Amino acid sequence: MASLHITRFFACLILISNLCCTSIISQKIELNNSETVVNGSSQLSMYLSDIQDKKVGLVVNHSSIIGKMHLLDTLLAIGIEVKCIFTPEHGFRGNEEAGKIIDNAFDAKTSLPIVSLYGQKKKADPSDLAGIDIILFDLQDVGVRFYTYISTLSYMMEACAENNIKLIVMDRPNPNGFYIDGPVLDTNFRSFVGMHPVPIVYGLTIGEYAMMVNGENWLANKVKCDLKVIPLINYNRNNISKLNVPPSPNLRTWEAIYLYPSLCLFEGTIVSVGRGTEFPFQVFGHPEYVQGSFMFIPKGEKVFLEGQHCYGCNLRGFAENYSNNPKQIELFWLLDTYKILSPNKNYFNGYFDKLAGTDQLRIDIEAGLSPEAIRNSWKPDLDNYKKIRKKYLLYPDFIYN
Repeated sequence: MASLHITRFFACLILISNLCCTSIISQKIELNNSETVVNGSSQLSMYLSDIQDKKVGLVVNHSSIIGKMHLLDTLLAIGIEVKCIFTPEHGFRGNEEAGKIIDNAFDAKTSLPIVSLYGQKKKADPSDLAGIDIILFDLQDVGVRFYTYISTLSYMMEACAENNIKLIVMDRPNPNGFYIDGPVLDTNFRSFVGMHPVPIVYGLTIGEYAMMVNGENWLANKVKCDLKVIPLINYNRNNISKLNVPPSPNLRTWEAIYLYPSLCLFEGTIVSVGRGTEFPFQVFGHPEYVQGSFMFIPKGEKVFLEGQHCYGCNLRGFAENYSNNPKQIELFWLLDTYKILSPNKNYFNGYFDKLAGTDQLRIDIEAGLSPEAIRNSWKPDLDNYKKIRKKYLLYPDFIYN
């Protein structure tokens, strides 16, 4: 017991030190709110007894920060035995492009093994988990179904359940947590960019999402994960969260994260979302979208439409007007580019239905339905999802439009 008290003492010293040298232990939830949110991982006292004298595995990346220290470094500094690092899409340092296969490796600083969950496999196997007593999961999500960190979470929950390992999810703010929208996934279109029957924008923190997956028996063979969530302090889901650390290479600003739910659907089309520019997921364009008021040239190896003049729209002003925008996925841009570019082009690629989580959105666009008609078709499934979602809320709900 004495060693536990000593460890907690040093944990408190590290926590106070981090608070003094930076304003983030927390991430500012703002654009219009100065409250400070305390992340789950920052609350060492809430999980220290769970990991003391245990062999620990971490599901982490560059966003897994307490103050100015990485969660890994913080735990090692207070004597926690970390056995292995598991890393999602974009890698441990968060600098790999979307879709790039990540190989297993060793951390240069600590020599700990890094097991990639975005390489030859998406799910940890028993040999990866051998000798581990408990897993800590700390990734910054963006609240959108096709952002793959929640798929990594689901597979790790499944692996932990199958191998009798406890999983602790460190909750973090959802920067798109202030609304719910989009088609609910048809499980016939289940993939790594959409595993469970939730809408594109699902309105939960990653901790709440984990509770829903567990509670609704969505894990394979309906296994149950021994799950603990460390909640946020001062979280208000009615606001846009401005993140201090970009969650992935192409979501560099709050504007990109805000626009991501609408613009990522273009990844299933012939339209560029500005990859290979200084403002990815803040613009869209195509060489033949000639009425566009903005021009950009994507550059870089294997970048879509590399070197071509793309005409389209700069949406940063739209994002900055967030307080006056409807809380919904914007369909007009998708429908308009389809109308202009579809006559001589194969507008959709095979990825679109996976991103949408259904083939119905593509069918409706091809049929010329209006945004309102498409949105109305989502309503029955969304109403049902909202009833399910309410069972797992850890924080006051947002105000519905």
